Amino acid sequence: MDLVFRTVAIFAFILFVTRVTGRRELHSLEPYDIIVLVVLGDLVQQGVTQSDNSVTGALIVISTIMLLSVFTGWLGFRFRPARRVLEGEPLIVVDDGQPVMRNLKRERITVEEVETEARLQQIASLDEVRWAVLETDGKMSFITK
Repeated sequence: MDLVFRTVAIFAFILFVTRVTGRRELHSLEPYDIIVLVVLGDLVQQGVTQSDNSVTGALIVISTIMLLSVFTGWLGFRFRPARRVLEGEPLIVVDDGQPVMRNLKRERITVEEVETEARLQQIASLDEVRWAVLETDGKMSFITK
């Protein structure tokens, strides 16, 4: 039962950290980020299983994580307030061609990064953009004028 409690605690902490980290970081993984994820995985394993190297312990931990994943997915689907907490909401970063600096600062995104995303979607200038929306998965959507 100790494995289940440790797994629940680590899962909740990782969920919290990924929400605090922000959408931008989850969308664009750099090599450094991948290294951090690999190390994080090893640290989580050590924290959850401690010295339990048994197959039974591994099955308990994997089952607990899968059940927690299904439960948080169901919670977000069933209850809108929970969805806001678990997934966030889309955020307008450009309004009528003008960057919304408050939202960009909140997500730690520069205007240059928004302009780069716009160019990748064949939009030459932010003046052509009615809205740019940072989606919950970290991608940007553009609605042109």
